[in-house]
Amino acid sequence: MKRLDLKTLLTGALAGLTAALLVLGASVQPSFFSALLYTASALPILLVGLGWGNVAAIVAVVTAAALGAVFISPSFALIMTLVTLLPAGWLSHLANLARPASELGGPDHLLAWYPLSDILLHLCGLVTFAVIVIGVMIGYGPEITDSMVDLLIASVKQQQPEFMPDPAATAQTKSVILLMLPALQGGMWVTMLFAAYYFAVRIVAASGRGLRPREDIPSSLRMNRNSIFIFLAGLAACFFGGVPALIGATVIGTFGAGFMLSGFASLHFRTRGKDWRLPALILCYLASMLMLLPALLILVVGLSDTRKAIALTPTKDADTPKQSDTKI
Repeated sequence: MKRLDLKTLLTGALAGLTAALLVLGASVQPSFFSALLYTASALPILLVGLGWGNVAAIVAVVTAAALGAVFISPSFALIMTLVTLLPAGWLSHLANLARPASELGGPDHLLAWYPLSDILLHLCGLVTFAVIVIGVMIGYGPEITDSMVDLLIASVKQQQPEFMPDPAATAQTKSVILLMLPALQGGMWVTMLFAAYYFAVRIVAASGRGLRPREDIPSSLRMNRNSIFIFLAGLAACFFGGVPALIGATVIGTFGAGFMLSGFASLHFRTRGKDWRLPALILCYLASMLMLLPALLILVVGLSDTRKAIALTPTKDADTPKQSDTKI
């Protein structure tokens, strides 16, 4: 047992080192590629958490955070922990949770795994918390976004001297940018972290170390019904202005991304077996990335289909080898 524990600790430490190197690499890449490296840094944590358990995930998170604090700064380590390490470790913990299906009114010989809808709900909440804390750390507010808009206007004036912006339109643009940035940042991070979780589950399942059964994402990925009330509360907070509006915009971005993910999953499920499925899905993805209205329609699809799909697998002493899903 001690030998096994040592192996687990070393595996977790190696995963933490890998995650730290990916984050350090992302910090010196001033491009979109840095976002991919930041997202990839969650993969080692997810892999060891899903394949080796909570102890390995904790060791990986602590190792990566310590390396970040030593080689960069404690504040950098805190941001790294909030944005990637902590969500990845927590998601792997939730994914490995299971209890007898009989506690939910199911058969005695089956295990019920933590619903994917609740995992997505936790991810949205964690990213919301991370974005808010980081915003407080950097002092996010009108001072930052107003200077960005002024710099953009000055750049346009250099290229077009005759350009004279309307003061009212400029003020409105500044207020929109102030709320749009945390919403976009939160939504993008929810999407990318879930993508990392998806690939980690596939890798662990292929290796044979995964405890959780591989689920059918199109049929099981939906948001928890309670997410609707959180989303509406964030929308209402935007009308109060000030700090509540910033928090509300963050909630809209993170939970809106969750509903968009479930909306796309619903589209994948509903178009199964159709001859026009592939071009239709490609068109939906491209349109939602380029235009606002298609993205809102996908979000509405996600809002209209909220439920739980609980993966069930036989217990070790069960004779039934089949796997099934129960929808709630």
